Amino acid sequence: MTGLTVTLHGDREIRLSRDFAAPRRLVFAAFTRPELLVRWWGARGWHLVECEVDLRVGGHWRFVSRGPDGDLMAQGGTYREVDPPARLVCTELFDDQSYPGETLVRHDFTGSADRTTVVTHLRYATAQGRDTVLRYPMTRGLNEAFDRLAAALHTDSTTGATT
Repeated sequence: MTGLTVTLHGDREIRLSRDFAAPRRLVFAAFTRPELLVRWWGARGWHLVECEVDLRVGGHWRFVSRGPDGDLMAQGGTYREVDPPARLVCTELFDDQSYPGETLVRHDFTGSADRTTVVTHLRYATAQGRDTVLRYPMTRGLNEAFDRLAAALHTDSTTGATT
């Protein structure tokens, strides 16, 4: 496993990339199935307390996370493309968002039988929105979440759990 790579594209996009030692079908499932999302979504100390997924084009998703101090953070959106196990595209909007507009999120899953690279493109409505997000501890939080995902995937692959 390697760490998260973060690059900027244009003035509105952030590109994230991370490799996982697991097959694409399992990694895709971890991004789309509530019983798997609750195992890894969020930075250290944050946990999903609500997780709704209507995995179809036009379907909605909503996540509510609770932080270590009891703070709640809610976000949701609409699925625009669902192509398992290759691509997932959705919109994202936080309930208490500090920047304008919806974000378009595209996850591409590529790899071999036992390794998957997830490349995520975050396209913000404005350059101001992207710049606001970059001031947050987003990279640290995503690294922690993806470390949790890697551990969950490792557990599933070593125990033979099916997803």
